[in-house]
Amino acid sequence: MSDLRTQIQELGRRARAAARTLAQTSTDTRNRALLAMADALVADEAAILPANAADVAAGQAAGLAPAMLDRLRLDARRLRAMADGVRAVAALPDPVGRILREWTRPNGLRHTKVAVPIGVIGIIYESRPNVTSDAASLCLKTGNAVILRGGSESLRSNLAIAAALARGLAAAGLPGEAVQVVASADREAVKHLCAMDEFLDLVIPRGGRGLIEAVVASARVPVIKHYDGICALYVDRAADPAMAEEITLNAKCQRPGVCNAIETLLVHREIAAAFLRHTGAALLARGVQLRCDPEAQALLTPLAGAHPGRVVAATAQDYRTEFLDLILAVKVVDSPAAAIAHIAEHGSHHSDAIVTADAAVAERFLAEVDSATVYWNASTRFTDGGEFGFGAEIGISTDKLHARGPMGLEELTTYKYVMRGTGQVRG
Repeated sequence: MSDLRTQIQELGRRARAAARTLAQTSTDTRNRALLAMADALVADEAAILPANAADVAAGQAAGLAPAMLDRLRLDARRLRAMADGVRAVAALPDPVGRILREWTRPNGLRHTKVAVPIGVIGIIYESRPNVTSDAASLCLKTGNAVILRGGSESLRSNLAIAAALARGLAAAGLPGEAVQVVASADREAVKHLCAMDEFLDLVIPRGGRGLIEAVVASARVPVIKHYDGICALYVDRAADPAMAEEITLNAKCQRPGVCNAIETLLVHREIAAAFLRHTGAALLARGVQLRCDPEAQALLTPLAGAHPGRVVAATAQDYRTEFLDLILAVKVVDSPAAAIAHIAEHGSHHSDAIVTADAAVAERFLAEVDSATVYWNASTRFTDGGEFGFGAEIGISTDKLHARGPMGLEELTTYKYVMRGTGQVRG
C-alpha cells in the first residue's frame, strides 16, 4: 500500500469514527459547534490570511487567470463573510430526525421513516477556499463527517481554514476529525479517496467537466454531480417583449461565468424579427457574441456593423456548449414543441426557462422539460441554494438520484425505517 493511500485511509478511519459520534449529537450541540467554528475562523485570521497570501503568490507565479486569482484571494472582509456563512447555517432548521412518514400495519407493527445523516462525505473542489467552510458547516449541521480535497492552488488556505474549524469543534466537545482536508496536492489522492468505499459513503465533486469525469472514473461510492449548465431560455410568441428582454439580459449578462447562466436563446418565429432586433442590440451593447442559426443571423447581421465579429454562424456544437462567457447561441423555432425538443436534445437538464403570457403553453413547458429546475417568466439565475432559501449550498445536481437541483441541508441526509412492535413475528 502506498504512503499516500495509507494517509487517505487514515483520514477515512478518523472520519468514520467522528461520523458515529456526530450521529448521536443533538441539534443544540451541533449548532454550538458551528458557532465556535465561526469564531475560530475570525480568531485565526493571523494564520489564515498569510497562508492564503502564499497561495495567491504561487498562483500569480504559475500564471493563474485573474478570475481564478480573485476566487482564490481572501481578505479580512471575505473571512468575516465566511464566518457569517457558518453562523447562518447554525440558524437553519435541522433536517436530521425529521419524521418523513409514519404508519401502522394491520398487525400492529409501527413504521417510522426518519431522516438521518449520510455518514462520511468526500467533497472535491477547485479554487475557492470559502467552499472549505461552507461544505464543512453544511456537513456538520447534518451530522456528517467530511473529507475535503480542494485544488492544489488553495492547499495552504484550506489547511489553515480546516485547522481553525477543528479547533472550534474541539472547543464545543466534538471530534476535530469531523472536518479533515487532504494535505496532498498529488492527483492520485483523488483516486484513493474516491475508491475508499469502506469509509466513504458519498462523493460530491464541484468543478469543471474534467474534474467530474476523473471522480466518476475512480469512484466506488455514489457520486452527486453536474457536468454542464447548458441552460436555455425560450421566448414564446405570447411573451411580453420588455419582460423577455430583461430576463434574457439578466440570465446571460449578470454573471456569465456560472452554471445557471443561459447559453442558448430560442425565439418563436412569429416574434423573432422584432424581438431579436431590439434585444439583440442590447446583448451586443453588453459585449455578447451571438452565434446564430441562418434565420437569426439574417435578422441580427444588420446590427453587427458597430460590433464586428459579434454576429456569427452557429455550429451544431454551439447548441450543446457551456460557454461560461459572454457568448450566446441563438435559434429561431416554429413552436413551443420545437423549443422543448431542442432542449431535450441539446440541454444538460440543469435550468431552463420560458417567457410567455400563455398559461397553457407555460404549463406544458414546465411539465415536459426534464430539467432539475424549470422557470416560467423568471431568470435561470435563481438556481442557487441561497436564492432557494436553503442557506449555504453544497452544489447543484443534474442527477436524478439521490439529489436534484440546488443541494442544501435536506440533500445531505438519507433515511432509515424505525420499526416498533409488541412481539410480532411473521407467519
